[in-house]
Amino acid sequence: MKKIIIAAVLIILAVVIGLSIYLSPNDIAGCGEKPSATKECASADAIVTLSGGDTTARTNEAIGLYKNGWATKLIFSGAAQDKSGPSNAEVMRRLALAAGVPESNIITEEYSETTKQNAENAQSIFEKNNISSVILVTSAYHQRRAGLEFSSRASGVALRNHPVSSDNQWSAFWWCTPTGWYLAVSELAKIIAFYVGGSR
Repeated sequence: MKKIIIAAVLIILAVVIGLSIYLSPNDIAGCGEKPSATKECASADAIVTLSGGDTTARTNEAIGLYKNGWATKLIFSGAAQDKSGPSNAEVMRRLALAAGVPESNIITEEYSETTKQNAENAQSIFEKNNISSVILVTSAYHQRRAGLEFSSRASGVALRNHPVSSDNQWSAFWWCTPTGWYLAVSELAKIIAFYVGGSR
């Protein structure tokens, strides 16, 4: 019985660690606070931030990257969650302006309601603004799928992932809550759907 319990604990631990690593790739994790001359840690043309989940945490993460010199442009993407109010992208823009980011350095995309649409609508922004490299910011549980969607649609644009490490829906202890498991399993299902052609 003891061996069975130990085996079960080890299996659960492996699943938790595996999901944590898989869902949240961070391509600039080893770069330090600011960009450098190396290819992996160089600055990008823009930081793209997707709304949804903890939008404020995602926006603040992008603003922090911007202020540390990771890019000169911020792109905020997302339609209004409440159709009677401003778009999520507009709310993000206001947060950035309040943090001192010049309006000329902010681009908003206010029509996307899904991750697939975020990626599709961003392509025209990249082309219009001659953007060839981006850092993609979203919540950790969402990062893998968002990166897949953008990589498949952002033709000619070098993409690096950078998840928010912790927000009001996700943290290192996500596995302790039903919400954490729901997010992890649902994202995994959506990733599988992406690979079989049913991305959303």
